[in-house]
Amino acid sequence: MAEADLSGRRVLAIVTNYGVEQDELVVPVDHLRERGADVQVAAVEDEPIETLVGDKDPGKTVHPTTTLGQVDPTVYDLLVIPGGTVNADQLRLDEDAVRIVSTFEGEGRPIAAICHGPWALVEADIVDGRRLTSYASLKTDIGNAGGRWVDAAAVVDDSRRPTIITSRTPKDLDDFLREIEKVLA
Repeated sequence: MAEADLSGRRVLAIVTNYGVEQDELVVPVDHLRERGADVQVAAVEDEPIETLVGDKDPGKTVHPTTTLGQVDPTVYDLLVIPGGTVNADQLRLDEDAVRIVSTFEGEGRPIAAICHGPWALVEADIVDGRRLTSYASLKTDIGNAGGRWVDAAAVVDDSRRPTIITSRTPKDLDDFLREIEKVLA
């Protein structure tokens, strides 16, 4: 498959300042930027983002480009929600993060969430009737919110707007990124 030219496309990744799974943030951001997308990383605070590897080992430090409170979600073409247990658990409790997810849903703009990232979708109450995947421990949460959990590397639910792309773990990043490119191209 030829590399997609994503010039002119705007992508927003939302995270907390501690606990995001390194590869679930860094790999998509770098990948999409290499293909020409304008990718902004919004964190809770305008402080360095301390990533983790495997939810426990220190990873790379990433600098946010904006904060969740400053973001205008209406100017982006796609939302990326990385996982990391600590990150995702705190993100779903953040009012600005939930507002951003709800705005993307309300405007029919695509959302991509990986690993524990779908917790934000559950919190924003947008999984009812949707087919999703995630880290296996979210299966019950997704089911309780009315979604249907499936065990697959990447799941695209385009049964209604917005399209929602989900993946299980960093091992699925190639499939996750391929589906994101299809939606953005």
